[in-house]
Amino acid sequence: MDSNDPMLLLSSRIGQIGDLGLDLLWRFLHIIVTLCHIVSGIFEAIQSYAISLGLIQKYSSIDIEKLRCLAVVLDIEVARDVAKVVELLQWLKTIGVKQVGLFDSQGLLKKSKDMILEMVPGSMLLQETGEKDISPDRKGIAIEFISSSDNKEAVVKAANILLQRHLKASHPEKDEGDNVFTESHLNEALRVVGENVHVPDLMLVYGPVRSHLGFPAWRLRYTEIVHMGSLKYMRYGSLLKAIHKFTGVRQNYGKSFLF
Repeated sequence: MDSNDPMLLLSSRIGQIGDLGLDLLWRFLHIIVTLCHIVSGIFEAIQSYAISLGLIQKYSSIDIEKLRCLAVVLDIEVARDVAKVVELLQWLKTIGVKQVGLFDSQGLLKKSKDMILEMVPGSMLLQETGEKDISPDRKGIAIEFISSSDNKEAVVKAANILLQRHLKASHPEKDEGDNVFTESHLNEALRVVGENVHVPDLMLVYGPVRSHLGFPAWRLRYTEIVHMGSLKYMRYGSLLKAIHKFTGVRQNYGKSFLF
C-alpha cells in the first residue's frame, strides 16, 4: 500500500487527533476531580475549625445518651502513635462519651493500656466497671481494648451452646422453619460462657481505607460506620460533627452504613 495515499494519511491524522483529544480530556477530568477534592478538604477544614470555636450553634448541643457505646478503629500504623490516641480519647471525654472500644488488629494499644489509662484522667477499663460507673451522670470514660484475636474462643463456645439447644429443640419430622437464632440468643449464650459483649452504636475508622480494618464482624450488628481519614490530621470539629450527626438522626436498626 502506498504510504503517500491521501486517505491513509488522513486516517492516521484523525487517529492521532483522537488520541490527543482523549488524553486532554482525561487530564482535564483529573484536574477537575483534584480541584473538587482540594476545595472539599478546605471547606471541611474551615467548617471543622468553626465548629471547634463554637461558631456553628447546632453542634453546641449533643444528645450523647443516644451513643451508648462508641468504637474507634485504628490502622496498625497510626495505632503506634499513642500521643494521638490519648488526645483523641481526651476529646471524646470532653464531648461526653462514656464508653469507648479501641481496636487495632494486632493489639498494640492493649500493650500500652496502662500508659493510656494513666494519661487520660478519669479513664478506667470497661471490664472493671459496673453500670453505675458508666451512667450518664458520671464524667469519666470507660475504655475497652480490642484486637482481632479477642473473644474467638468465647464465640466458638457460644456457637456450640446454640447448636446444642437447636438440636434439642428441633424435631426433623415436624420442622416448620421456626428454629431461628436472634441477637438475644447470642447475647445469652455469650453470657453463659462468661463474655459480656459491648456492641458499638457508632464506629469511627481512622486509616487510609474505608473499611472496618478487621474489627470483629459479629460485634457489628446495627453499627453505623464513619471513615474519619488519617489520625495524624484528626480535627476536633470533625469528631464533634460525626457524633452530632449520629445522635441527631432516627436510628434505622438492622442496617450498617459506610461513609
